[in-house]
Amino acid sequence: MKIEKDRVVRFHYSVAEVGQEALESSEGRDPLTILVGHGNIIPGLEQAMDGREAGDKFEVDVTAADAYGERRDGLTQRVPKKHFGAQKLAPGMQVVLNTNFGPRAVTIEKVGMSVVDVDLNHPMAGKDLHFAIEIVDVREASPEEVEHGHVHGEGGHQH
Repeated sequence: MKIEKDRVVRFHYSVAEVGQEALESSEGRDPLTILVGHGNIIPGLEQAMDGREAGDKFEVDVTAADAYGERRDGLTQRVPKKHFGAQKLAPGMQVVLNTNFGPRAVTIEKVGMSVVDVDLNHPMAGKDLHFAIEIVDVREASPEEVEHGHVHGEGGHQH
């Protein structure tokens, strides 16, 4: 079965900045499970998967524009320190902040007495990325999964 819109794909991956060591990998963990065609992964990677099938292994470079977008200057925000709980904060740290739009990875820029300046750019914004992918399996999505726009059950979203 080939990968196309409204199919569920399980895959292993590693991702690196082009020419660098891997930043993140699913090795030793469960494969990632996504519903294709619903914006669940970056566009450049989804395009590269189109038409592949279980057992395929491939590598692909994805430009920043097709990954997490270009870095935008001035995308900093001042956040009350209480929103970070008790964690110790230092400039350069990456933390996940719960926002009105759901959890968001931010980078700490400056820590004050009661406020913290954070950079809202995704930590991988502005970076060209290299992926190594192994497709584990492909199946039809259930009508409910398609309606909700994400995978249910194993490796997916639990309601």
